[in-house]
Amino acid sequence: MQGFTLTYDDYDPAAEALREALTSTGNGYFCTRGTAEWEDMGSVHYPGTYAHGGYNRETSLFGGSPVLNEDLVNLPNWLVLKLRIGGEAAVRFGSVELLDYRHSYDIRFALVRRDLRFRDRAGRVTTLISRRFVSMAHSHQAGIEWTLIPENWSGHVEIVTALDGRVANRMVARYRELEGRHLDPVSPRTFGHDIIALKVQTRQSNIYVAEAARTRVFLGGRAADVERDLYQMEDYIQQILTFDVEEGEPARLEKMVSLFTSRDNAITEPLTAAGRHVLRYPRFDEALDEHQSAWTELWEGCDIQLPREPRAQLLLRLHVAHVLQVCSRHTARHDAGVPARGLNGEAYRGHVFWDEMYVYPFLNLRLPEITRALLLYRYRRLTEARAAACEAGYRGAMFPWQSGSDGTEETQQVHLNPLSGQWDPDLSHNQRHVNAAIFYNVWRYYQATDDLEFLRDYGAELLLEIARFWASIAHFNPGRQRYEIHGVMGPDEFHERYPGAEEAGLRNNAYTNVMVAWISATVPEVLKLLPASRAAMLRRILEVTDEELRVWEDMSRRMYVPFHDGVISQFEGYADLEELDWDHYRATYPNIQRLDRILKAEGRDPNAFKVSKQADAVMLFFLFGHGDLQVIFKRLGYAYDRDLARRTIEYYDRRTSHGSTLSFVTFAGVLAGLDPQSSWDRFMVALESDVNDVQGGTTKEGIHMGVMSGTLDLLQRSYVGSSIDDEGVLHLQPRLLDRLDGVGLCMRFRGNSLRLSVKGDELTVLVQAEGFRGPLRVCISGDLRELTPGRAYVFQVPGQASSAHPRPSGDGR
Repeated sequence: MQGFTLTYDDYDPAAEALREALTSTGNGYFCTRGTAEWEDMGSVHYPGTYAHGGYNRETSLFGGSPVLNEDLVNLPNWLVLKLRIGGEAAVRFGSVELLDYRHSYDIRFALVRRDLRFRDRAGRVTTLISRRFVSMAHSHQAGIEWTLIPENWSGHVEIVTALDGRVANRMVARYRELEGRHLDPVSPRTFGHDIIALKVQTRQSNIYVAEAARTRVFLGGRAADVERDLYQMEDYIQQILTFDVEEGEPARLEKMVSLFTSRDNAITEPLTAAGRHVLRYPRFDEALDEHQSAWTELWEGCDIQLPREPRAQLLLRLHVAHVLQVCSRHTARHDAGVPARGLNGEAYRGHVFWDEMYVYPFLNLRLPEITRALLLYRYRRLTEARAAACEAGYRGAMFPWQSGSDGTEETQQVHLNPLSGQWDPDLSHNQRHVNAAIFYNVWRYYQATDDLEFLRDYGAELLLEIARFWASIAHFNPGRQRYEIHGVMGPDEFHERYPGAEEAGLRNNAYTNVMVAWISATVPEVLKLLPASRAAMLRRILEVTDEELRVWEDMSRRMYVPFHDGVISQFEGYADLEELDWDHYRATYPNIQRLDRILKAEGRDPNAFKVSKQADAVMLFFLFGHGDLQVIFKRLGYAYDRDLARRTIEYYDRRTSHGSTLSFVTFAGVLAGLDPQSSWDRFMVALESDVNDVQGGTTKEGIHMGVMSGTLDLLQRSYVGSSIDDEGVLHLQPRLLDRLDGVGLCMRFRGNSLRLSVKGDELTVLVQAEGFRGPLRVCISGDLRELTPGRAYVFQVPGQASSAHPRPSGDGR
């Protein structure tokens, strides 16, 4: 397949941390950054490994005050391979002269490769080729292969192979004043002559982590019996492999690795499991073949072809690869959420936010079993969410803004402003809209899959308790005859309270209130979908009364939504804030995405200005189509004209700094039908945001799962125009046809496998016969058809005479 390689042809120390994040290798169970095996952790390189659920809490002291934080733990470094030639010090980038260098990443297989040719201080020229993967076929397996070619010398070499537990969480500069030690040593061990192993334990959560490594050398195509020296400490173990090489003759080395934790299933304990597994692993090439086969299967359903836009196609595929490295079928077997920054960095401390709202749409229509498992992460923490609501004086379930191991609130209490060096109070836990996001995610999953079993056994209970929370946090204002919600923050994040106010939070955030109106209208539909006995049982156990149902019905019709100047107000009182001198700040600062930090460093209050970090009220037009919003607003008794979207989007576009890359995704989505060129420009910014690190240093701390998934959703939802209505009909409305010409992608809709392609002004829908679960209804520009398996249907795209006619699946269209 073409367009599947990310390549760097030079070694740039300043860019290494970013490249290490982008070339991570993972399989949905654990992930390792793309650091060169021979480099140690320091200011340039950061060899981090992270696994789902591997959290630990530690306390830091600030002026004598204890601050508790939970982190996704950096696990022992299994990469360590070092080359010594002729008794000299180990080869590192800084100790040799690089003659040729290439760092490449095969996106198809998440395979990282380095080709370097170097001259050492003794004048010896050597080629070293390194290949590495984390197996998508076997969740606990990883492998490294080195090919060493002495070009103008023969002699003695030593290879150091090690497992290093002397690691800490030190990646993110603004967290370095916080406690970063999370691992205690347990024991090193060997399993035979060529296998070393190491076991550690997290200091508070008491998770045991074990790694085992089998290292072998091959000379002349055969396994070599090399000299081995063992050295070990309580948190480190290594072997030194010594052998001779001949000029021009390649020597090959394999390091096969296994990683287990005490959270895994079907093991007696992780160290024994790691040793047993690595002992049974095949050679590198055979393991790589299995890994590639597993990825090939994934690409059959997840690839995106966009031949007219090769750069966009490459980046979309890079995003697919990263999403699948964090959320794979292996993930579905574990109690895992979606860390907002993936499994290849320490930003946001590995916590789970609302970014999953951007992640699930891609998975829903390809690998819904993964979404199902990830939603269970929320369901399993329902008890904790109920307790949080109760402690705050509310009913139902109040999920935390930041979630980690057990579902308690993990949002930090203070936040470092790197511009001022000051620790400011962090009030972002007031972003209660995460509860609305969870409701939205469950409902959209059900619409895409028709998984009534999930709704019956898990989803409905989640939805009812979230609706109950919103009913308890809202209050009825007799003067307005409307329900209101006070004391919350919206997605914007720059506005935490009113200027000069002691009380945190805002009144009537429009995004929150409209979402609550939609939730209140949807809950009765959920109960209707359930078997009568299940609905009655849930109502009885949860004590859902007729009066509570009446309140939800009333809220669906009488939530308050603020407006000003013909647009939706972000929150009540937004119109009274000051306008910002945007020209001044653009001229003064090279990057104003984080205007909140800039203003605070200047001694000014971001709460006082009409400035947003990211889309807030605009999010409504991203999550709901025109018809859906029209129904919501009509039910609420508010006028909704077709131009409201344009007016509101343009108003906030002028006042948004796009401090989150999610903002580019959102604005690209809402502009797709209003200003296609502007939409595409923002789409490209979102696509490039991680690979070019547009936020000036954040991607090296972990890729942005939301923006990577969001770009994939943009293509399928905003450009191909896919949506699902409450009747279970798949709607398609392609846009930007000049750029989409030749696009091809697959979907799984309610158990049915489809392939969509656009050529010229025709959209072809191919229905696979295998596993057909019909009925399958598709609508394009009002033309509703029920499709049958094994046929390809060709539709004229909007603007042309609408028609659809079946063709045999073998005619190539």
